[in-house]
Amino acid sequence: MRKFYLFLFLIISTASFSQQDAWVYFNAKPNSQFYSDSPLKMLSQRALDRRTNQNIALDFKDIPVEQTYINQIKASPGIMVLAKSKWMNAIHVRGQQAAVNSLSLLSFVNKVDFADKSMNQTGKIAKSATVKKADKTKKTKIDYAYGSSSNQIQMLNGHFLHQRNYTGSGKIIAVMDAGFPGVNTTQPFQRLRDNKQILGGYNYVSRNPEFYTGVSHGTSVLSSMGGYKENSLVGTAPDASYYLFITEDDTSENPVEESLWVEAAEKADSLGVDIINTSLGYFDFDNQAYNHTYSEMNGTTAFMSRGAEIAFSRGMILVTSAGNSGSSSNPHIAVPADAVSVIAVGAVNSSETKASFSSIGPSFDGRIKPEVMAQGQAAVVSDAAGNIVTASGTSFSGPIMAGMVACLWQAFPEKTNREIRDLILQSSDKFSVPNNQYGYGIPDFNLAVSSPLDVNSFSKDDFIIYPNPASDFVTVSLPSKFEMGTVVLYTLLGQKILEQKVTPQSSIISLKTLEKGMYFYKMESVGLTKTGKILKQ
Repeated sequence: MRKFYLFLFLIISTASFSQQDAWVYFNAKPNSQFYSDSPLKMLSQRALDRRTNQNIALDFKDIPVEQTYINQIKASPGIMVLAKSKWMNAIHVRGQQAAVNSLSLLSFVNKVDFADKSMNQTGKIAKSATVKKADKTKKTKIDYAYGSSSNQIQMLNGHFLHQRNYTGSGKIIAVMDAGFPGVNTTQPFQRLRDNKQILGGYNYVSRNPEFYTGVSHGTSVLSSMGGYKENSLVGTAPDASYYLFITEDDTSENPVEESLWVEAAEKADSLGVDIINTSLGYFDFDNQAYNHTYSEMNGTTAFMSRGAEIAFSRGMILVTSAGNSGSSSNPHIAVPADAVSVIAVGAVNSSETKASFSSIGPSFDGRIKPEVMAQGQAAVVSDAAGNIVTASGTSFSGPIMAGMVACLWQAFPEKTNREIRDLILQSSDKFSVPNNQYGYGIPDFNLAVSSPLDVNSFSKDDFIIYPNPASDFVTVSLPSKFEMGTVVLYTLLGQKILEQKVTPQSSIISLKTLEKGMYFYKMESVGLTKTGKILKQ
C-alpha cells in the first residue's frame, strides 16, 4: 500500500503470512423483499433524497448482507471475519488456506477470492477482470482572512465562490483516513465544533466509536477543508459538515484496509453523504503476494476501486489523492485513483508546476489520470496540536479539491454528481489538451460556477459573459455606464480567432464556428478591461 503521507517511512513487518486474507462472495440476499419494501431500514431519508434528486433507483446492492450467512462463516473453525460489504455481497475473512477454501462448500457461497492471486486455483474461483492491452442563499460577500493558505484556494479561484457565499454549506463530506487526534480540542477546528459541523464518525480499524485518535494524517487532511484560523488557515469548505471514518491501520499494510474503506463508504452512502475524500492509496502490502500490479490499475480489479465505482453510482462524488510515487520506479497512480469515475487529484507547487512526487497516469487501460491538480507541495494545514504548518503530498491536494467540489455543488444543488464532475474537468486549464502528468489541469471554479442564473449577483459595473460553459452562443452584458465594447477570443496558444463589437442592442456572439474546448477572452471598453476563460461544449 502507498499511504500518501508527508513523511516517508519503512514498516518492518513481523507478521506471519501463514494466515491468508480472502473475500467470500455470497450468492443471495434472502431478505431483499423486506428491505425493498422498507428502504428506511437500510438508508436514511437524506440518502433516499439524494437518489431521488439524481433519478437513481434502489437496487440489489443496497440490500444488507444476510447476517445468518455471516454468523455461519464466523462459526467456521479457524476463520475470522474482518469486514463486510453489501455492495459486493461479500465478507473479508482471514484464516489458513485450507480453512478458507472449505468455505466454498457452503451452499450460500458463490466464490472465494484470495488476496494472493496464486491461490485462486482451487475451490470456487473468482472470475478475473478483463484488461485492455494498453500502457490509471444568501447574497453576502465573504472575504476570509486566508493568511498563508490563500494561494491554495486562489489557485483554484475558490475565493470567488466563497465571496458569493458558496462555502460548502448544506453539503456533507466523509473523510476516510488514519486518525483525527486534536480535532475535538484544538483551535483550528473550534468553528466546526461550535457550529456542530462534525456529524459523527467511526473507527473501523478498532471497531469502536473512538475516532479522535490514531495518527494525525486525517487531522491535517480535514484541516485543509474545514479548518479555520483567521489570517493563518481557511479550508476550502469551511461551512460543510463532516463525518470522520478511520479505515487505515497505520501499523500494518494489508488488503483488509480496502475492505474497511468500502464498508465505510457504504455507511457514508446510507447517511446521505455527498462527497467522499480519500487521501489514501494502496499498491504494496506487507505480504508481497498481495501486492497490486500496474495491470490491475484498470478501475475494475481492486476491491476498493470497484467499491468506489459503486459509490459513484449511488450519487456521491469521490475525490481521491493520485499518489506520491511520481519519482519512483513505478510512478503510476494507486488504488482507488484508478477507478473510472473518481476525481483523482495530483499535486503542484505554489507556482502551478507539477510536484515531482505526484503520481502519474495513464490507468492501465489508457485513461487520462490524474483528472485534475491542486496545490499539494507546501500546502498549509493544521497538525494535531493546532499548529499551522506546511505539508507535502497528494494527501492535501485531494481534500483541497474536495472542499471546492462541495462549494460548487452548493451553487448547483440540482446537478447530478456526474454533471458536477464534468463541470470541474471542463473548467480546467488543460481540458482541451490533457496529459498524464497534469490530467485536465487546474480547475477554475469561478469559471465552473458561471451561469445565467447568477447574472443578477454581479455588479452592474462589471462585464459579464454568459453562459459559461457555452454551446453555440454567449451573451455579453456591458457595464451600465458604457454603450459599446469589444470582445476578443484567443486560443490557449494566444492566437486571436474572433473579435466583435458589442452594444446593449447587439450583445450576442456566435460560437458555432469554434471547436469544442477552452478559450481566453478579453472584453474592453473605455478605461475598463476584463479577461478570463470560456469553455465551449
